[in-house]
Amino acid sequence: MPVEPKPMHDLPAHHLVPDALTPEQIESKAEHVAISKANMSLIKLFVLAMFAGAFVALGAAFFTVVMGDAQMGFAAQRALGGLCFCLGLELVLLCGAELFTGNALMVLGKASGKISGRGLVRNWSIVWLGNFVGALMLAALIFMSNLQGMNGGAVGDAMVSLAVGKVAPAWHTLFFKGVLCNLLVCLAVWIGFGARTTADKVLGIILPVSAFVVMGFEHCVANMFFLPMGLAAKAAGFGAAVAGAESLTAGSMLYNLSAATLGNIAGGILIVGVGYWIAYGREAHKHETEVEKLAE
Repeated sequence: MPVEPKPMHDLPAHHLVPDALTPEQIESKAEHVAISKANMSLIKLFVLAMFAGAFVALGAAFFTVVMGDAQMGFAAQRALGGLCFCLGLELVLLCGAELFTGNALMVLGKASGKISGRGLVRNWSIVWLGNFVGALMLAALIFMSNLQGMNGGAVGDAMVSLAVGKVAPAWHTLFFKGVLCNLLVCLAVWIGFGARTTADKVLGIILPVSAFVVMGFEHCVANMFFLPMGLAAKAAGFGAAVAGAESLTAGSMLYNLSAATLGNIAGGILIVGVGYWIAYGREAHKHETEVEKLAE
């Protein structure tokens, strides 16, 4: 006789496909993640930040190889490059690392009073510096591997061209590109918080991350690789035909990073962080406060 299938509620837990967290649950999770990040030891925080800088740099290096193929059409090249760049955030979310742009969501913990302003600034400062060190170390390894020499030197030319394109715009343009970039990055991290499986995390972040890359928005940690790598490739003789290559200097690198960093902070905090706290965290915090008062 045929065996009747078991009802879903009788199946073992590992046979059930769990739903993603709701937005309310994601907001609560983000607040508790902020607590652990704010209390992390300096050494652990810095090492994990270095990993994140190196991971994002790997995605950026993957992107430059695609940009070194001049035979591809503009849109197709950008779209493929954007997908390749996703490697960086996938490694950050799945392998465990501290990324400055994603940590903008720690503002949810500050808004609910679960972490202090000092803890927030401490985390951001250490992570930004660690990301920079990690990206620089990866850039040095990439340069020594002669990735820039691929495709007859076209990859090295692309490195110079990409870097020049990041120092040419006006400061305010770079700032707003930074705002839009971290709007998308923080949404990708938000999706990652809500996902329950590895596949969910990978699929969930692809479109937001590739979108900011395709549209040319400015990510300060990615630029910690793109700009030094462009400078190194230029010093090695690549990009001689790139218009405006003379504008690529250490000073112009800081010019871009200042605008991109502040724009990333504004986009992550004011749009995603504060917006979702108003929508989901404010009432929960109000309820928690009322319960605490009644318990006194």
